[in-house]
Amino acid sequence: MKKKVLSLLLAMTMSMGLLCGCGQSGVSQNTQEESVQEENVQEENLQEENAQQDTANETEQEAADETEAKETAGDPLNDVVIRVASLKGPTSIGLVKLWQDAEDEKANANYEFTMATAADEILPLVLKGDLDIALVPANAAANLYQKSNGAIAVIDINTLGVLYMVSGDDSIQSVDDLANKTIYLTGKGTTPDLALQYLLESHNIQLSDLTIEYKSEATEVAVALSENPDAVGLLPMPFVIAACAQNDALGIVLDVNAQWEAANDGKGLVTGVTIVRKAFLEEHTEAVAAFLEDHKNSAEYVNANVEEAAELVVKSGIVEKAPIAQKAIPKCNITCITGEEMKEMLSDYLKILEKQDASFIGGAVPDDDFYVVIRNE
Repeated sequence: MKKKVLSLLLAMTMSMGLLCGCGQSGVSQNTQEESVQEENVQEENLQEENAQQDTANETEQEAADETEAKETAGDPLNDVVIRVASLKGPTSIGLVKLWQDAEDEKANANYEFTMATAADEILPLVLKGDLDIALVPANAAANLYQKSNGAIAVIDINTLGVLYMVSGDDSIQSVDDLANKTIYLTGKGTTPDLALQYLLESHNIQLSDLTIEYKSEATEVAVALSENPDAVGLLPMPFVIAACAQNDALGIVLDVNAQWEAANDGKGLVTGVTIVRKAFLEEHTEAVAAFLEDHKNSAEYVNANVEEAAELVVKSGIVEKAPIAQKAIPKCNITCITGEEMKEMLSDYLKILEKQDASFIGGAVPDDDFYVVIRNE
């Protein structure tokens, strides 16, 4: 009887074990199937998200390409190269940041730059149409206006008084002290010559009371002063600083701009202006407006960042050493005066020259169309 009971219990135990084993296998299989299904769903969701992201990226790129195409197509600033010339000296110093920006493709327009040592190298090219914009002496601009029958116009004043008298004779304290002196300067009929003659006349000094010797370049004036330090050199910045650096005996004895203002009720010299061919202006007004903005930004940068600008001045070949440029920049009176202020200052200056000698400005003060106001707002 006991054996039957034990056998029955053993059979029941085995049956339960089989039942339990079958139950565990079923649960495990179901769990695996659910896990696979979940992974498949996740993979499908990830693929869908990637596809959506790819579509979004493509759409964004297409929109960017379309915007760039719209901005580039038909934009006059991309269709023209503005040919700009300036003189080696203060006018070019005011452009050095623009030169660098153009090289870095950060300027507002496309440019081709030329730097010359004399206005006579630039003016014929403007007349021929080989240059579009030029930075030249104010009286040279007036002469070219008359000579070309009004084919050019002024768009800004780029430099004010930049002239100084340098000598080893520190007894020179005023214009009156120039009598019986030898004065070296560049270019007969140029701004230094006009300024000197005007100041001499205003102080009743005759040309026969002193000796004037003209040189072709400012560097030649510096050489002449090294040979005769008691003479006087009339030079613009930065050549004043360069001459003094080469010869310790030399120093600034007169600020010509200050002397001019004293003789003209506070009205200063207008040394350099920026001209444009009217034909170019009419065809490419937006390009000229872009230049004006770039010119203004460059002038402001040079005045506000003297050390950095000095390096650009050296890189551009205007002077050889950065310390010279650093000392010169604050005295160069670099600016970018436009609009009615430009017209008023320039016309006042030209009227003074007309009274002195009308031939200095081509016979007469130019008409109102000599002054152009360009608005780039």
